[in-house]
Amino acid sequence: MVFLRQTPLLRYLMLSAMLTLLLFSSSFWLPQGGVRDCGSAWLPCLTSYSQTLDPPLVPPMEGWVVPQKVRPLIKECPGQSFQTWRLLEHLRSSMADDDDILLESYLQSWDQLLNFMESLGTVVSFFSQKVKEKISLIRELSLKHSLEAGGKPADSGRQTPAAFGLQSGVYRSVRSMVEAELKAGAVSFYHRTDSGCRTLLRLHRSLLWLKLMLQGLSEGPDADGRFKTPGELSRDAYRVALAPHHPWVLRQAAEFVFLALPERQYFLQLVCVQTQQEATPILRVIIHALTLVHTRTQQILTESDMLELP
Repeated sequence: MVFLRQTPLLRYLMLSAMLTLLLFSSSFWLPQGGVRDCGSAWLPCLTSYSQTLDPPLVPPMEGWVVPQKVRPLIKECPGQSFQTWRLLEHLRSSMADDDDILLESYLQSWDQLLNFMESLGTVVSFFSQKVKEKISLIRELSLKHSLEAGGKPADSGRQTPAAFGLQSGVYRSVRSMVEAELKAGAVSFYHRTDSGCRTLLRLHRSLLWLKLMLQGLSEGPDADGRFKTPGELSRDAYRVALAPHHPWVLRQAAEFVFLALPERQYFLQLVCVQTQQEATPILRVIIHALTLVHTRTQQILTESDMLELP
């Protein structure tokens, strides 16, 4: 690593080689996709509209409390696609049913998390397509099942909305999806299938990676007064959440990808603050919300022995 730091050109050549390898690796953990037209590699992607409404204050629920002093900080952040308040609203909505996760809101949470990832620039957005494919697959499975069951969209004269099959039926929630796919024999414990359960498990693991990375960003400096870089935090989170499920080549490639992440200040701007002191309480609210959703999903998957689906 010392040699790499002394030769930046070689480092980036090796990074490019690793990224090329990832492009052809269909089982990688993060999304894969094209570069967004965001003007600059490290500038947040602009939305195509202006949001004028204030973000709603979502009603509290058990285990879900936003401290009063933090609420003014969770606001609409102009000029970028990722919005903290939207993410929190979708995460909370996904837990509206006791002891279950509503899939439509869960996938809408992932839509926001994709906005967050893609805002980090060309390296991360390079992977966006794979997670998008996983989200789309669950939506397509739900839509297909609903149509086969004789369901009809509210307005059959228009294009069927992606969330149609998620509003009722067996793909309404994680529990109902697990039960239905097990009953239909759509889930295999021995080989890969395009089941919703297997696809959800991959998203579930990536959710843990994001949660651990944000948790690191919320923490203060070490004993020497040094903050870990986002690249270091992402690498550490990857080693816990995703590396155990990936082959050696992909683990090595991921290490190089993290070298190209932007600095900590850029991450702070994505949650619409300028200082670490302002960011920490917001990040802790996001982390708590992600933890609640991840824990409940983990419990449901554990009950059916689905944490190690091939």
